[in-house]
Amino acid sequence: MYFCKPLPERQIDFAVINEILKMKKDIHPDNYRLVVFKDMSNGYAFLTRSAAPAKETIKWEDGKEYPLIKLEISNTSHPFYTGKMKLVDTAGRVDKYLSRYKSHMDKKKSKE
Repeated sequence: MYFCKPLPERQIDFAVINEILKMKKDIHPDNYRLVVFKDMSNGYAFLTRSAAPAKETIKWEDGKEYPLIKLEISNTSHPFYTGKMKLVDTAGRVDKYLSRYKSHMDKKKSKE
């Protein structure tokens, strides 16, 4: 029968660990503000804090204007979260792939 040997007790120096894990100062932005993110594929928008630059503004539900950041895809349109395999692709990569491999997929279907 094999038994595991107990590990030797180690002295943990929390002062050293805290010094290693200490957050750096003055690296985080100071210009956080309320911003509207809008998914352009389905129109879903949400208001949150961000430091991202925005060129446009939008009137929100509360009547105030906020900077607008446009998104191509969000959790409301992403196939992983929606369970749908439809992908909105602005660059046309999906169409290019399908046209390139159409003959291969047709051959595979005809064999089945």
